[in-house]
Amino acid sequence: MRRLATKLGCRFLLKDEVILGLMLEHYKIDRTAILIFANSSKEEMKYKAIPKGNILFDVLTEHTLNTARKTGLPYFLMSEKEQIGSSFGERFVNAISSIFELDFDKVITIGNDTPQLKSSDIVRASKLLGAKKSVLGPSRDGGFYLMGIHKSQFDAKTFRELPWKTNALAKKITTVIEASKVHVIQFRILLDLDTHADLKRILRGLKDSVEKIFQIIIYLVTPNIKVLFLEHLQFSLKFYRIYFNKGSPFPIIYR
Repeated sequence: MRRLATKLGCRFLLKDEVILGLMLEHYKIDRTAILIFANSSKEEMKYKAIPKGNILFDVLTEHTLNTARKTGLPYFLMSEKEQIGSSFGERFVNAISSIFELDFDKVITIGNDTPQLKSSDIVRASKLLGAKKSVLGPSRDGGFYLMGIHKSQFDAKTFRELPWKTNALAKKITTVIEASKVHVIQFRILLDLDTHADLKRILRGLKDSVEKIFQIIIYLVTPNIKVLFLEHLQFSLKFYRIYFNKGSPFPIIYR
């Protein structure tokens, strides 16, 4: 157990490894885990053209953790500190493999850049996996914001060779999974946040569901908003940043 935890780069939230083992067995009755594959806001800002987006990505990660927690499923957060590999595809595939090595049979992968994703979507994906289906939540750019897959449909070599970071990814991964005679259930198409233009596109769908994120996006797309609003947001995130950014961001969290 410690070997696998070390490979994931994790810290235990429980002091006693025996207790941790018992909790693992309790949560693996369904044998399904959530993998949150999300970089820190500092790392995200290297690749996403969103001015002052560090504030947004901190809150997006907080929101994603809360969304996963509401499902009641065990969830694992892996940032760039825990990811292993030289390319995005390699890091992502290695992350999935690490969860399967913890003896889970089914993994639901999500990121932190699709705030319209709901806990009910993840629960639905879990039920479909239990019915021997695979699940894909396609994003507008041709990728996906959610993937639910069984260990028997996962071949690391094949997945590493997928066209990651292209608009052909969702179609290709559907073809690969269905080649194993497993039906892929497609969820609704959602927008992930990669550019400043994406912020404007997503506002309407967020207004009634994710108030804090909605307010931050309003701030980012409205140049004349008062500085006091930003100061208020930074204060409200103070506790979260102290907890979440202190050392490793705890890739394994159990509730």
